[in-house]
Amino acid sequence: MTTPPRRPRTRFDWFVPIDGDGDHIGTLQAERPPTFQYLKSVVEAAEEGGFYSLLVPTRFANGLFEESAPLVETWTTVSALAAVTKRARFLVAVRPGFISVGLFAQMAATLDQISGGRLDINIVAGGIQGDFERLGEKSDHAQRYSRAEEFIAACRALWEEPRPVDFKGRHLKLKGAICSPGPVGNGPRIYLGGASERALGLAGRQSDVYLAWIEPVEDIAQRIDRARTKFAVANRPPSFGLRTHLIVRDTEDEAWKAADDLLSLADETVKIQRSAIYRDTSMVGQRAQLRAAEKYRLGPHLWNGISTVRVNCGTALVGTPEQVAEELLSYWRLGIDEFILSGFPHVEECRRTATDLIPLVRELIERETN
Repeated sequence: MTTPPRRPRTRFDWFVPIDGDGDHIGTLQAERPPTFQYLKSVVEAAEEGGFYSLLVPTRFANGLFEESAPLVETWTTVSALAAVTKRARFLVAVRPGFISVGLFAQMAATLDQISGGRLDINIVAGGIQGDFERLGEKSDHAQRYSRAEEFIAACRALWEEPRPVDFKGRHLKLKGAICSPGPVGNGPRIYLGGASERALGLAGRQSDVYLAWIEPVEDIAQRIDRARTKFAVANRPPSFGLRTHLIVRDTEDEAWKAADDLLSLADETVKIQRSAIYRDTSMVGQRAQLRAAEKYRLGPHLWNGISTVRVNCGTALVGTPEQVAEELLSYWRLGIDEFILSGFPHVEECRRTATDLIPLVRELIERETN
């Protein structure tokens, strides 16, 4: 009888709120603007709490408050945060097509060297409706995914060794490009998300980790099964991560009250802006986040009210530490070994998650595996 492979130790990551932060979201301005000092305090809390990595998203306009509210640029922010931290990794979101792939490979290798090998890359192949057009880009879903695949392949060729690289693709071309020095060790791991067939195919061929936004367990189970098939076709080992918000309190009633309070000051202008972005979106995953449900409750502890004011992942687990731990365990059973978590405000909820929730999840997983 063949012994199944041992699961890796579960990783817990946190989130860097480059749009701003606060006790309330969807307001015209953030209660806590995304200054470097504030984002540094979020990262420090995550390091103190023992989180493995920090997801840093990419935006072309504010995606949590009014779209012209302060927003910090991703790569500059990570470079600064990497210089003042020692342990936590950074999972940095990148949209192919807005910078030369040869220059990007050098930038990533340099940042990986500066941080001591603490860089991973989240390739965002799709895009928020209308976002690309803000910066003069007009491309369709198929083109973006095709370009993303070339982008990953070109980066890996440049990172392989410090020699001239020629690359000729449909979208990207290099002629004698050099990246020296390259990244530390094997270089950044590549994370890819998306729910369409094209997204899953790209993840199977190119990702080190397939990353999903949280949905009901049965839907994620189907998504993971489809992704496994894509990895198998590409003859590559699968690895899965899950992105979710958290609203955790000592009692379930307090948790649901906190969910209501989070949106209690949301401005109609912000709701209209988000609604305009979502209208006719081609993003399969975004449509799933917007699923209609009474009081936004998709399940006993699953709530997508955040999607009314936030781009991308807009669903949270709501409940006591014990209830949310059991929910996370149900996703772990599907094969998910990395959880990217967040909560508002991010400093306080990071500490709460580290002390009240993660030990419970680890205890439940240990029981399952022993």
